[in-house]
Parts: sequence; structure tokens; C-alpha cells
Amino acid sequence: MVTKTVVHLVRHGEVANPRHILYGRLPGFHLSDAGVLMAKRAADALAGHDVVLVVSSPLERARETAEPIAERFGLPIEIDERLIEPENAFEGRRFGVGDGALRHPRTWWLVRNPFRPSWGEPYRRIADRMWAAVHAAREAAVGHEAVCVSHQLPIWTLRRSIERRPLWHHPRHRQCALGSITSLVFDDDAVIDVVYCEPSGSVGVGDVGGA
Repeated sequence: MVTKTVVHLVRHGEVANPRHILYGRLPGFHLSDAGVLMAKRAADALAGHDVVLVVSSPLERARETAEPIAERFGLPIEIDERLIEPENAFEGRRFGVGDGALRHPRTWWLVRNPFRPSWGEPYRRIADRMWAAVHAAREAAVGHEAVCVSHQLPIWTLRRSIERRPLWHHPRHRQCALGSITSLVFDDDAVIDVVYCEPSGSVGVGDVGGA
């Protein structure tokens, strides 16, 4: 017999970021009012599912997104460092050519290799740690469903890895909106399907401002 388990990867909601910087792993970035609503909509979308585990990235925006989901199912929020936002050399700065870090020639070396990428954590390392976190959640929730709250780039990189696509990509082509849910359906330990939904619509698709 085959055991079906589902791991839902939820991207956090909108973040209050009035300076429009790439906040990355910086502390102190919380959900905006719209982000709180997105988190509640994600919880509503999961209502009726057999969720027995809620795990979150340690960053505030992820934990705040996990709160209404955990409350919905009467579960604690567990923290897994492997779900965290990737490292990024542009963290804390505006990212762009006209008014951002890229207008300074000394930063151009950081973008020399978009396939790795040269400005931060390698795509393969991101995919591997996310895969490990998802498998830990699957094993803990075997036969049921788990929720892992993470960030745009880790979720999208893992999905491309599962679908055997190149890990490098243009950020604007990511299918991972704010508050979205990417559900991995397992038969035993093999992914047999990937299901995507946007409870809050296609908001923040391709966003690179902190994800």
C-alpha cells in the first residue's frame, strides 16, 4: 500500500517595507496590514485539510504568516532554519540600476554569474536544504498534511528542482505570489504532483524586494 502525504509550501504575506529595500534576513520586517489579511486567506484556503504540522522559517514575516494557520488547526508553530530566506550580498540596500546598488560599479562584480548566483547562496544549496526540510515535515506528518511557511526564492527553487528544470531563472518568471500555496503531493517519499493556488491573487509574483 502507498501512503499519501501532502506538504503545503506557503509564501509569507506582504511585508511593510516603506524604504523598498531588499530586506533578506534582516530582523524587524513584519507583515503589513495587507500581509496579515493574506495570511488569513491562506489559512482559510487550507480549512478542511488534514493538517497536523505547521513549520515556519525563523524570520518574523514567515512566523506571522504561520500564526493564523496554526490557530486554525490548534497546532504550535515549529521553526526550521532550513526554510529561511537565502543569503544575499545586496541585503539592506535598494536593488536596481537607476536608484539602487547596481548604479555603483563596485557592485557589478556581485552579479557576474546569475547561474550560481554570484550575489548569494547557490541555487543548489537552497534546493537541497528546502528538500531536507520538506522531507522532515513529510515524515513528521506521514499520512496527513503539513504546512511549511517560507519565502519566494526557496519555494520556487525547490519546485524547479522537483520538476527537473534548470535552477537558474529570471525572477519575473516565478510562480509564487504573496500568500500563495504550493502543495507537494507524495506517494510514500516520491512527489507525484505539484498543485499551486493563490488565495490572495497574483500579488508579488516575481518580487525581488526581499521575498
